[in-house]
Amino acid sequence: MILDDIVAKRKEQLARELAETDRQTMRSLALQTKRSVLSFPDALRTGRLSIIAEVKKASPSKSVICADFHPVEQAVAYERAGADAISCLTEEHYFQGSSQYFRDIRAAVSIPMLRKDFIIDTYQIDEARVMGADAILLIAAILDAETMRQFYQYATELGLHCLFEAHNEAEMQQILDCGAKICGINNRNLKTFQVDLATTQRLAAMVPKDCILVSESGMQSHEDLKTVRQYGADAVLIGETLMRSGNVATAMQTLRENL
Repeated sequence: MILDDIVAKRKEQLARELAETDRQTMRSLALQTKRSVLSFPDALRTGRLSIIAEVKKASPSKSVICADFHPVEQAVAYERAGADAISCLTEEHYFQGSSQYFRDIRAAVSIPMLRKDFIIDTYQIDEARVMGADAILLIAAILDAETMRQFYQYATELGLHCLFEAHNEAEMQQILDCGAKICGINNRNLKTFQVDLATTQRLAAMVPKDCILVSESGMQSHEDLKTVRQYGADAVLIGETLMRSGNVATAMQTLRENL
């Protein structure tokens, strides 16, 4: 199963990261970080449909999305085009992401940033704070309920926001039980990688009105955004469509027109 393979590779990456900067040092750096965390929730609840624009070089389902990859230029273009927040991949093997990409983007933009990764260890949460993240992703498909609760508390104590992600009813119940304030619905099944926007419709019915609802994956057109907005989404996370657009400003305007 591809998700198991991703997690296995992520453990290898974590081992390399620990070899470069040990756990105690990273923890100290996180606690000493003075940068004020930007409000990820405020960016996602604006009255219109907010867009989290993703900087993404590759994915397991599509391989390399953008061969001529300039992450900082892409992120700056997103901000100029009106993105409300930026997501940056830091998983190295399947998504060809990088913590350095994240740091470089953080230095160049002023809107909230999400560390998009497969968080399996508190070390990654400390590292996220050090690299300038405002939010992290917690994926129910790879975390049991108790671990997810612990990670949420750990991140909150560092001032970080959490985007929780579910792609079925059991996972949605798990993140709601955890006290999630930002509920992400991944329209891509992480086990089969098939995409279905009806996943947002189905799971949105479970989400309380006081939670922020983010629809993730599979949105390619204005109609797609309009659809998930009608299902109750406050925000959408879009990567591939924007990465392939050729003109971020035009694509963003077309996607979100009147939403």
